[in-house]
Amino acid sequence: MTKHTKTTGTQTWEDDVLHAAQPVLVDFWAPWCAPCRMIAPALEELAEEYAGRVTVAKVNVDENSEIAGRYGVQSIPTLLLFREGKVVEQYVGARPKAELARLLAQHAGAERAQVS
Repeated sequence: MTKHTKTTGTQTWEDDVLHAAQPVLVDFWAPWCAPCRMIAPALEELAEEYAGRVTVAKVNVDENSEIAGRYGVQSIPTLLLFREGKVVEQYVGARPKAELARLLAQHAGAERAQVS
């Protein structure tokens, strides 16, 4: 189910997120988290729709607790949008696809989000 999202962690964090050429939406999640599993299909769809303009990355907090701690992630899912290595947006909790599409459209430079 992660054909278009990118899995990142301690080894690849800097290249995948902090030094990325385009905005990166990072989903802090865990396999046991029901709301995380609930939004995963929407994130996968958005990753496909915004490919080349925004990267959607996933961080398993159980395997990467140091990254979660560095950004103050206390509840999951937490979504952080990075631009030029800095957090520019933060959402805690599951969000509807349309809301996430608007966020990505804004940061991808698109005039309006297309929601299927």
